[in-house]
Amino acid sequence: MNISEVAIKAGLSVKTVRYYADIALVPEAERSAAGYRTYDEPALKKLIFAKRAREFGFSISECQELLSLYQDEERTSANVKVIAQRRLEEIIQKQKELESLRKELAHLVSSCNGDDRPNCPIIDYLG
Repeated sequence: MNISEVAIKAGLSVKTVRYYADIALVPEAERSAAGYRTYDEPALKKLIFAKRAREFGFSISECQELLSLYQDEERTSANVKVIAQRRLEEIIQKQKELESLRKELAHLVSSCNGDDRPNCPIIDYLG
């Protein structure tokens, strides 16, 4: 597959495929005789894996760890779980922060008359 084909199949942009190779998240592509990047099925699977991991919000370094474990037939699921558990805890913490912000903003919005007068508790709070 050429880079356009693999990008489409992986659900990534061509730029992202190149970037992942540049940062060694996935191996550099083979080159055809004409110098074009060519990708095989294992490369496609790694790109899909990286895309899915990024969708869960794993950092690039966490994706590298997970891809390393993906390729390691001697891996333990405990090693994978540690990385996923850490990400889950980050998501839970972010949810708590967002819920707090939601409540605070909802209170400010309900306190604002939203009329023609200049007085506004939202502006007062932000100021």
